[in-house]
Amino acid sequence: MTLNLFRLFLLRNISVASQLFVIVIVTQWLAIKLPLFPLVTILVCLLFWNFVSWWRTQHYGLESEREFFLQLAIDTVAFAGVLFYAGGATNSFAWFFLLPLMVAATVLAKPYIWSLAALTISCYSLLMKFHIPLGGSNHMSHSSGFEQHILGMWIGFVLSSVMISYFVAGIAHSMRQRDQALAKAREHALRDERIVALGTLAAGAAHELGTPLATISIVAEDLEQASIDAGDKELKKKVEIIQDQIARCKKALSVISASAGEERAESGQLMCVEEYLHQIINKWQHEKPTIKLRYNLEGDDSSKLLAERALEQALINILNNAADASPNDVEFLANWDEKKLILEIKDRGPGFSEDDCAAAGKKMFSNKEHGLGLGLFLTHSVVGRLGGDVSLYNRQGGGVSTKITLPLVSAH
Repeated sequence: MTLNLFRLFLLRNISVASQLFVIVIVTQWLAIKLPLFPLVTILVCLLFWNFVSWWRTQHYGLESEREFFLQLAIDTVAFAGVLFYAGGATNSFAWFFLLPLMVAATVLAKPYIWSLAALTISCYSLLMKFHIPLGGSNHMSHSSGFEQHILGMWIGFVLSSVMISYFVAGIAHSMRQRDQALAKAREHALRDERIVALGTLAAGAAHELGTPLATISIVAEDLEQASIDAGDKELKKKVEIIQDQIARCKKALSVISASAGEERAESGQLMCVEEYLHQIINKWQHEKPTIKLRYNLEGDDSSKLLAERALEQALINILNNAADASPNDVEFLANWDEKKLILEIKDRGPGFSEDDCAAAGKKMFSNKEHGLGLGLFLTHSVVGRLGGDVSLYNRQGGGVSTKITLPLVSAH
């Protein structure tokens, strides 16, 4: 809006200068008498208002459509005042009334456009009857042919105003929608490029980690056997913990391998929503037995979800983030009907800034000390690929709520 305001201020300066130039030509060259004092007063006041508005914009900002509309409305009323002292609607420059309306049609919402159109038509209609005639034009005001010409001018002006308000505004709206769609497509393309890069890195990491994990697994088996031979129960317990963590690492690597297509049939099956969510909750609680989780599942039993392995991992990532933020207070709420599933995962952690909430899914960020920000970024990608949406917002009293919306498949 700031760039549009700059152009409006520039256009207003040009308009005032042009009108002053025309007044000089008419009075000095064409020798037509005009009431100079009120005309110059209106133009000087408009010029003063222009500089006041510019100063206010520079110091306080001016971003709302309402204030932009008021600027255009003031231009319309000021021009009506000039025409009142210069022949009214019979003035050759009366079509300049359409300029503010054209500007409004390209940048403002429809209610403001139609409001300005009503104001413009009202001013023009009043100037048909109420105005000070130009010098030497009184004899034409009684001609029936001239009156028909003026009526035709009025009809043409009204039709032009309506067409500008409807068609130009529609074209401008379509162009804004196109620009938004292109921006969104570019954003998705950049995100997909990052995901491809992450996939390449993940494949390389999986290949590199395979050998160290195999070595650690062999050493762990040797340690387990040594603890059994020595009868050291404490050492055996610690070795079992190491083996459990090795198994988790191997499972994570198998997920990376599955993303290449090895287990695509298993990862894309249809499941009942409640069964699928219970499966995720049970799996997560098995991995995080010390975390207190409160959950509530409500919905239509006939609805089914495309249960991908990637989606399961995405939901577990969000649960892990919530558990890291507030181990003693994690909520998992699900509500669904025949068409969509709405999930909310809530915590009572420190929360995110407004900028981070808005940037979720567009860039990688983390408020953890050693976090990489991959979990939330990949969650956005997975949910978006399934036709869903992810949004973050801070809760009253502290904490974050992650809202996930997914489309469902009805059995009816």
